[in-house]
Amino acid sequence: MRLTLRILSALLRYPDEAVQQAVPELAGALADDGLLSSEQRAALQPLLDALASADLLDAQERYVGLFDRGRAVSLHLFEHVHGESRDRGQAMVDLRDRYEAQGLEIAAKELPDYLPLFLEYLSVLPSAQAAEELAQPGVILSALADRLEEKGTPYAAPMRILADLAGAGGEAFEIAPADDPDDLAALDAAWEEEQIRFDAPAAPGGGDCPQAAAIVARFQTAAPLGSQAHG
Repeated sequence: MRLTLRILSALLRYPDEAVQQAVPELAGALADDGLLSSEQRAALQPLLDALASADLLDAQERYVGLFDRGRAVSLHLFEHVHGESRDRGQAMVDLRDRYEAQGLEIAAKELPDYLPLFLEYLSVLPSAQAAEELAQPGVILSALADRLEEKGTPYAAPMRILADLAGAGGEAFEIAPADDPDDLAALDAAWEEEQIRFDAPAAPGGGDCPQAAAIVARFQTAAPLGSQAHG
């Protein structure tokens, strides 16, 4: 499971030369790991092919246009629960502490709830615990997979695989509204919210929907690290 999670993390990151060069080996590595079915591995092939054959700058531009212009398919998980308000702060602090307990250092440019970073963290856990913690944001992963499939992007494949591995399916979750990346005025207004403060306590009795609050609570009260048997 660890290798598959690392590969999915790499595929969902901002494309770089290292990922492009590794593409020829990734399909074989996924097969050797044995976690994914042949159908799931085949579903990833269009993304692997696109990353391998595209001009790197073009691939990076497409990635930014898809994931970074608006919130509809943002890879920052807590954004779909709290938006950019400081209610997200304490959940981020708790998640960061869990990373550091495993010896992971977060790069300054990455927030703790960035999905590829979360997957990298899961990849160092015992398999049973990794599966349990992946299930916590399962409904968000499923909703994101639906959105990406609607957009017809090959990035839908790794997200759907993650949702399946998380055991998500059939449970509706209303994530951030689908915004129009070409409506720049609306985007500017949407992003004009208070900056996240990592030392800000979660607002007691905030206005989150019950399902969103439950997701955050599961992140915050996960089983202690190392409590599961190694897989």
